[in-house]
Parts: sequence; structure tokens; C-alpha cells
Amino acid sequence: MNAVEVRNVSKHYALSDSQWTRLRRIFSPVHQIPPSRRNRAATRDICALSDITFSVPEGEALGIIGANGSGKSTLLQIVAGILRPTTGSVQVNGRCSALLELGSGFAPEFTGRQNVMLNGTILGLSQGEIEEKFDAIHRFSGIGDFIDQPIRTYSTGMVLRLAFSVAINMDPEILIVDEVLAVGDQAFQTKCIERIHEFRHAGKTIVAVSHAQGMVQELCDRAIWLVHGELVMAGEIKEVLEAYAGRQRAATTSPA
Repeated sequence: MNAVEVRNVSKHYALSDSQWTRLRRIFSPVHQIPPSRRNRAATRDICALSDITFSVPEGEALGIIGANGSGKSTLLQIVAGILRPTTGSVQVNGRCSALLELGSGFAPEFTGRQNVMLNGTILGLSQGEIEEKFDAIHRFSGIGDFIDQPIRTYSTGMVLRLAFSVAINMDPEILIVDEVLAVGDQAFQTKCIERIHEFRHAGKTIVAVSHAQGMVQELCDRAIWLVHGELVMAGEIKEVLEAYAGRQRAATTSPA
């Protein structure tokens, strides 16, 4: 069974002249836009993703690679349900925990403890289940008494620690990770990678983005490669990384 199925997903962002124009386009059916303006509007769209299709079987770790601006983070946000695709569909089979933009799921005026409870509720856990996991989350994060202080008082590293601890300790079946392990000290990164390995050995599913190719190769079984929002290659992790590295070498050695 597939844990994640992405079918013909595209994502377009409209470039409009004003907030009012953007709002009108969001709520106006296409047939209500005058024909003379439809083509002009279409040319002002940015295509972040174009007809992406792939699946992730249960228990597999999939890496998403590509240069900046290739659509990796947009794709992860669509899989996590944060963004809606313009066209296509995404099916996620299992409880999904996403660690995307640093601290994006936290309310800054709430304490760390309150945010843990809030995130657990969003993931569908009962109050009792969250309380049962709270000590493990707090201990893993290593933020001590700051757990009862507002998130706005945290350093970047503390936010990362708590965010990762919540994501990995809420017993998700699918973990989505976007570059966040590039932040924080080496000891905490090592601790996180060890926990992700435990997660894999337990037969859970991982979808991850990272520019650290060594980390991707260590953690993932397969990879997909995006270029300007298009899927150009999918396959075994070593094969895809070698092709990607070859493209990068060619780009750096080609004459200006």
C-alpha cells in the first residue's frame, strides 16, 4: 500500500496588479472572466509545479532534490496539506507529521507546553495521548524550563528543538521534513538523525528535502529530482544523486 500518492499535481501562483485583483480571481469562476482577459491573466501566472506524479510506498524514505526554486518546498507543503494544488490530487494514508518552515506550526504567544498540546490536537491525538507523550517531547527538546515560556522568547535553536521533538514523538506514520536539520548544533543534528533512523527501522514513511546530499543518501531509499517545477527523474537514491551531481558539474564548468 502507498503511504503517499501524488497524481498530476500542478501549482500556479497568479501575478496580479493589486490585492483586489487577486481576491477577485480567487473567487471568480473561469467562465466569468471575459475571454479577452483570460489569456492575459494566464500569462501572468507563475508555475511552481507542473504535472507531478509519484508515490511513496509504506515504510519507504523518499528524498526530493533540486536547486533553489525548483518547487521542492511547495511540493512538500502540498503533500502536508498546507497548500492546495491548482490541479491534480494528493492522497495521504496515515497520520502525517510535518516539520517544514521553522516553527510554522507554533503560536508565538502560547507557551511551549501549550503549543505541544495544540499540535497534538491538530494531529488528532486525544488529551490523554498528548499528556502521555509530553515528557518524552520535553526531554528530547532539551529546552528545560523554557517549556512554560512563550514561543516568542525562544531562540531559533530552541524553536527547532521543540518543533522536531513534537514532530517525531507524536507517533506519526508519515514524517515530512524540509531542510530544518540544517539548523542547530552538531550534537542536536546527530540526535535527530539517530531518531529518524529509529523511525525508519520501525517501518514508518519519510518524505524529505535537503541540500545535504550525504544526508539524503544516508536516510533515503529513492529520490525524485525537480527542475523548475518539473519532475525530470525518479529512481534509486544513488542513481538520481549521481545524475544531479553530474548536471551541477556541467553547469559550473560550462563557458559563460
